[in-house]
Amino acid sequence: MTRKVKPKKHTAKEVAATTNRGGGKAGQADRTGQEKGGHAKLECPHCKATAPDSKMMQIHHEARHPKIPFEEDKLVNLHASYTADTSKPRPGVRGSFKK
Repeated sequence: MTRKVKPKKHTAKEVAATTNRGGGKAGQADRTGQEKGGHAKLECPHCKATAPDSKMMQIHHEARHPKIPFEEDKLVNLHASYTADTSKPRPGVRGSFKK
């Protein structure tokens, strides 16, 4: 019995080209959120690990610091202390090559 072949909409090479993998120095700067604002919004006050939102930070806190109670008001907001520089490109996914 044969099945219908469903063609893929995007090749693996095309998906890899448009996805921010976060490697290298640019990815490290994006994760820390110091240079461009980055995806990392919150920083753990205990170990300086970063997370994009409070839910992910709560999961990190329960896994890494189970004996310390989670207090959301003690989290460091990296985006609050950041001033945008318009000359630098914004982080994120690069657009498609098809125009």
